[in-house]
Amino acid sequence: MFAKRLFQKAAHRHLHHEKGLLTSDDLNFRINVHYGIPSTASILAFDPIQRLLAIGTLDGRIKVIGGDNIEGLLTSPKLLPYKYLEFLQNQGYLISITNNNDIQVWNLETRSIACNLKWESNVTAFSVISGSSFMYIGDEYGLMSVLKYDPDDGQILQLPYHLSSDSLAEAGGFSISSRQPIVGVLPQPCSSGNRLLIAYESGIIILWDVVEAHIVVVRGDKVLQLKNEVVLPTAEDANFADDTPSNDLEEKEISALCWASTDGSILAVGYIDGDILFWNTANASSIKDQQARLSQNVVKLQLSSAEKRLPVIVLNWLDSSKSRNHGDGQLLVYGGDEIGCDEVVTVLSLEWSSGMEAVKCIGRVDLTLTGSFADMILIPSSGTMSSDKNASLFVLSNPGRVHIYDSAGLSSSELQSKNELPISSLNFPAGIPTIDPLMTVAEIFNIRGSMEGGSKIAAVSSTLTLPGNKKWPLTGGVSNHLSFGKDNKVHRVYVAGYHDGSVRIWDATYPVFSLLCVLKTEGTRENLVGSSVSVTTVNLCSSTLRLAVGSDSGLVQLYNLCSTDETSYHIVTETKSEVCSSAQVQGPRCVAVFDLHKSGVQALDFTNSGSNLVIGYKSSQIAVLDVHSSSVAFTTDYITSLNSPLITVVWKAVIHDIAKNTNESAPKDNHTGELIFILTKDGNISIIDGKNGSMISSSPSKSKKQSSAISMYVIESHAAVSQNVSAQGIEKSETNDQSSDKNLSAQNLKELFVLLCCKDSLHIYPAKSVVQGESKPVCKVKLSKPCCWTTLLSKNEKVCGLVIFYQTGEMEIRSLPDLELVKEYSLSSDLRWKFKVNMERMMSSTDNGHIALANGCEVAFISLLEGEHDFRIPESLPNLHDEVLAAAAKAAISVSSDSKRKQGDNPGILGGIVKGFKGRKSNKSMFLASNSKPNFGLLKEIFMANPFPQPSTTIDEHEDAELTIDDIEIDEPLPLASTSSSHEVDNKDKEKKNEREKLFDGGSDIKPKMRTREEIIAKYRKAEDASSAAAQAKNKLMERQEKLERISRRTEDLKNGAEDFASLANELVKAMENRKWLEKSCS
Repeated sequence: MFAKRLFQKAAHRHLHHEKGLLTSDDLNFRINVHYGIPSTASILAFDPIQRLLAIGTLDGRIKVIGGDNIEGLLTSPKLLPYKYLEFLQNQGYLISITNNNDIQVWNLETRSIACNLKWESNVTAFSVISGSSFMYIGDEYGLMSVLKYDPDDGQILQLPYHLSSDSLAEAGGFSISSRQPIVGVLPQPCSSGNRLLIAYESGIIILWDVVEAHIVVVRGDKVLQLKNEVVLPTAEDANFADDTPSNDLEEKEISALCWASTDGSILAVGYIDGDILFWNTANASSIKDQQARLSQNVVKLQLSSAEKRLPVIVLNWLDSSKSRNHGDGQLLVYGGDEIGCDEVVTVLSLEWSSGMEAVKCIGRVDLTLTGSFADMILIPSSGTMSSDKNASLFVLSNPGRVHIYDSAGLSSSELQSKNELPISSLNFPAGIPTIDPLMTVAEIFNIRGSMEGGSKIAAVSSTLTLPGNKKWPLTGGVSNHLSFGKDNKVHRVYVAGYHDGSVRIWDATYPVFSLLCVLKTEGTRENLVGSSVSVTTVNLCSSTLRLAVGSDSGLVQLYNLCSTDETSYHIVTETKSEVCSSAQVQGPRCVAVFDLHKSGVQALDFTNSGSNLVIGYKSSQIAVLDVHSSSVAFTTDYITSLNSPLITVVWKAVIHDIAKNTNESAPKDNHTGELIFILTKDGNISIIDGKNGSMISSSPSKSKKQSSAISMYVIESHAAVSQNVSAQGIEKSETNDQSSDKNLSAQNLKELFVLLCCKDSLHIYPAKSVVQGESKPVCKVKLSKPCCWTTLLSKNEKVCGLVIFYQTGEMEIRSLPDLELVKEYSLSSDLRWKFKVNMERMMSSTDNGHIALANGCEVAFISLLEGEHDFRIPESLPNLHDEVLAAAAKAAISVSSDSKRKQGDNPGILGGIVKGFKGRKSNKSMFLASNSKPNFGLLKEIFMANPFPQPSTTIDEHEDAELTIDDIEIDEPLPLASTSSSHEVDNKDKEKKNEREKLFDGGSDIKPKMRTREEIIAKYRKAEDASSAAAQAKNKLMERQEKLERISRRTEDLKNGAEDFASLANELVKAMENRKWLEKSCS
């Protein structure tokens, strides 16, 4: 007894004299790889040239998805939702606007924010001119501004060009309430960016010509539109149209809009009351047609006849006409239906080939959502240059689900005639599936050897396709791992087990994972009825490349990943063993199936260089298999009398001394043996002999306070590791992390320690005392929060740290063996995740600090140790922007534009030069490319000036006060009264009325005349630079000074004249007085 206490004191003193080998400088948290769509996804964007899909979230993240498993995660420092998201097409930049009105420009090459601009007012509308760096911003005060991103300077430039609601109302001769928010800014299709549609919340819609600087048409005015009748679409379903009087157009608040024609002549507008109005934005052909076309400017559509309807939230238009002269297509609507109905996306098939007044709704399809709606977008097919009937509809719903619909199926006659049939959709194919099928367990393994990808593991080739064998629309990005030449070895694999019994294996050597194979359960015999139940645990022997898969039914399957020529496999049960023929499948084959217990498999551990496999069942039973002969070495009954569920098993080859007799002072012999440490959920640790299964520790150790056990590790002291390395010359020593080969040389039991991790505490025991049934720890730490998962860290082949994950989403890293806290991280802020129940089943790690985690639809791979670059980042990171494709697309667009100018419209030219390079803008609507190449140089020149300049503010207040005297006109002729004023007033009123009719109702057949820049400047008084404004003010000041001098001279003349007149008057008075005196004297 005295010897035992002396040993415990010595072990405690020895352990605490060893300082931890891990410091904060050794740690560096980073996210290497991320797969899947975040559960907080809320908005979609698409680059039709680069073929990239961007998904914005509510927590400041943006997911970018390309082809061939290329994905990237962009993380903003602020956890704010995104309300607008747009690509600068084919330029490698992504624009995002947060709810806090931060305008961010993301560089896809560096995956970081290139610049950030804080907008002072609330941004209520946003769009990008397709193919350019110009952006339109609409705010809550009715101000439309123009921004431009300059990649050379890395800055967002706020250009002088802006339009206020007051200036537009004054120019158009209509009234609009002050500071009316803008709810939409849409460049008109086929206008090369020269025309812009501005929609205000109150219902006013303005089509503005940027080049001509004037209003083209105005729609939605509650006064002017009262004379327009609402044209009823001749639909079979009365719910699609309403004959409500036009007076209801008053005070209708706009909630959504999109172009409903490829040429921009029809606009679909959704309102907060559930109505949908189609506005005609085209001009009438002649004056005679004006009255006839008054009733053709608006068509009203309703999804439901209910009094209370949902607001129209999102509108999309898919053109399906064969030529640009027709307007047939599908209107995609979210909202507008009766309050309380099922959440659906409605697809209306419309036909108006005979004109807008003859619109017909020929079909309706409702797409049922599996979750709450977030956003939808139309993705054009690759290489499409004309009307795209093969576009795909991507619908985003919560949490992070994307459903894909074939547009051709939405308008088929079969579906339209059988509306009761559900519309099938394709779930977005995940790079690493977690939901469909449901992932139940996952592990990441390092490969210790020279396994070459595609040679030793039979990889399966899979190409993503859409229904009808259509090509997958997302093909963007460039993978860089091929640039490493001959180094095509697989150094790391990620293995995931699923609820359906399948197992998927990925090559995880580089940041772009590639699927190697999919394993299916072998056997359909009666004794394997439960073989298809969910997978509970997997383990891989890196030296033999044998994979063990355990299931919830107690079934264990062995696969040889390097072999595909097995024609049979063994089925081993408690009573018999037989050989069965293998099914002809692609990829690795199953070599053995063990059905020994009906309890679920909880732990698997390869031993002796993969020659044996230890199986731990949930019922605390143990089985040891001979892998080479596919036989059972031994099995054990229940380990504990309490039948507590088993947590883990650890095999260890040890050297321990055994006394020859009962006298402790007698000489002892060293004995080499195999020990299996067994941990149950109640915290008990039992040890059995690894050769025959006999119990070594007859009385399992129990902690004084019952606590739920999480994990257990058998580690050795740092001094023992150093001695082993120097004495045996071992180049590489693998640590015991339950994921690597356990073929270590026998270790002295005195140098081993057992690390027990419980839900609320950590304990370190000497291994020898555990073998002897003692439970007094030499080190103990109480945790402040409940723990759910742990793993070990190794540095320079030595176990140096312990990683602890808490249920709150926080992570601690402690050094070993002193268990001192080194650093803390928060997955809530770094990954923006919330921990869920049983999430620890999808956590795994390697000994060099790589940790794999799965949560919802997301899978992340993080690294903790500084200097670990096993993923070869950054050189192996995939490029999200394809520079070669971008250059080829620019060249193809230039060639196509030149060809169109010479040969006329030929929409197939660009598609033939670079297939898939050019697509139509698909964010909220499908646009046709303009026949002419956009002149962005002209737009830049126009945007450098304000079309409605304010009075110059370059003169200081004192000078302004001095110049106000010039407000009085001097030496100006008085206006003569007009003899025909009434006639002229009538003419002016008539002209004004004609202008208003032209503006709102289509105008006449007179074609607009091209005016020079000087004429425009003269008419609209464009703003000039500060120097010219100052010179002009100086000239005006000189002119006024000259006028003042003239006034002074005239005043002086008048003064002199007055003085002369006064002297003459005095002389006259004196003369008259003298005359009166003479007359009196004479009398």
